[in-house]
Amino acid sequence: MGLGAFPASSDQWLGMLGMHGTYEANWAMNQADLILCIGARFDDRVTGRLDAFAPNSRKVHIDIDRSSINKIVDVDVAIQADVASALDDMIALWKQRGHEQADLSAWWDRIAEWRTKKSLAYAENGTEIMPQRAIADLYTACQATGKDVIITTEVGQHQMWAAQHFGFEAPNKWLTSGGLGTMGYGFPAAIGAQMGNPDSLAICIAGDASVQMNIQEMGTASQYRLPVKLFILNNEYMGMVRQWQELTYESRYSNSYSDSLPDFVKLGEAYGWTGIRIEQPEDLEVGIRQMLETPGPVIVDCRVAKLSNCFPMIPSGAAHTEMMLDPNQIAGIMSDEAKALV
Repeated sequence: MGLGAFPASSDQWLGMLGMHGTYEANWAMNQADLILCIGARFDDRVTGRLDAFAPNSRKVHIDIDRSSINKIVDVDVAIQADVASALDDMIALWKQRGHEQADLSAWWDRIAEWRTKKSLAYAENGTEIMPQRAIADLYTACQATGKDVIITTEVGQHQMWAAQHFGFEAPNKWLTSGGLGTMGYGFPAAIGAQMGNPDSLAICIAGDASVQMNIQEMGTASQYRLPVKLFILNNEYMGMVRQWQELTYESRYSNSYSDSLPDFVKLGEAYGWTGIRIEQPEDLEVGIRQMLETPGPVIVDCRVAKLSNCFPMIPSGAAHTEMMLDPNQIAGIMSDEAKALV
C-alpha cells in the first residue's frame, strides 16, 4: 500500500514485501535486527506464518490507531502518535545523540546475494504477450510521456504484477485495495483520481473479471469527459483464483474460467470510448502508445498468456522465507537459506 513512499529507481529499494514480494525484500525483513513499522499493519500478506516472522528482530510500531498496535505481531516499542510528528521527534533525537553512521557494507553484500535470485524474472515465448511484459512496457511508455501518472488496480494477478513491475517514484500515485481484495475498486478509483487531478494521467490496470464489477462507470467517465485509461490484462480467467487452484489444489479448477466475456472494444465504443485490442507481442508497444496519445477515455483489451502465474509466491501457512520462485517448486518446500536457519 505504501509503494512510492521510497523511489523505486533507488539502488536501496528492495521491492515489495510479502506474499508476492521480492526474495531480497522478504529475506531482508527476516534477517533484520531492527524493524521500524511506520503507520502500517503487520497483516498476514506480509508476515507469512507468524512464528517465523523476523524472529530475531526488535520491532518498533508507530501508529495513530491504538488498536492496530500488537494486534497481530507483538512489538518491542509501541508509539501511538501521528507518524509525521513521531518521525520528526525521532530524527531530532538521533541527531542530538551524534551517533556515527554504521558500516552496513556487509549487510548490503548479503542483500546483493539475495538479489542474484532475480525473483521477478519471467520467461517469454515470443508468441504470447506475457503480463509482466505488458506492465513493464506500460511503465516505460508512461515515463516517456513526462506526465504525472496515477495507477489504480482491481484485484488479482494483474494487481500483483503492477506492484512488481511498475516503478513508483512518489507517494499517492498507487491506488489499490491491497489485501482487502475489493474487486471493482480500481476503475471508480481511477475516475475519482482523474477528476481530482485533471492534469494527471489516471490509468486503471484491470483484469477481465474484476473490471466487470463496476464497468458501467464507463458512462460516468463519458458524462464528465474524463480521459481515464482502462488497461485490461485479459487472460479469460479469474487469474489469482486459477493460480491457487493450480498450485495448491492440484489443478482442480472450479468456476475460474469464463468463455462468455464481453467484447471490451465494442463495449467501450458503445459508451463513446476509444477501444483498442492488443493480441500479439509485436503490437504491444504501439498499442500502449496509442492508448496514451489518444484524447479522451480509452479501453485496451490486452490479450495476455492465459496460464501465467505470479511469482514469487508465499503459499498459505508458509513462512515469509518459504517463497515459491517458479512453478516447479512444491508449496511448502523451504529454501536452502530457510533450512539453514532451522
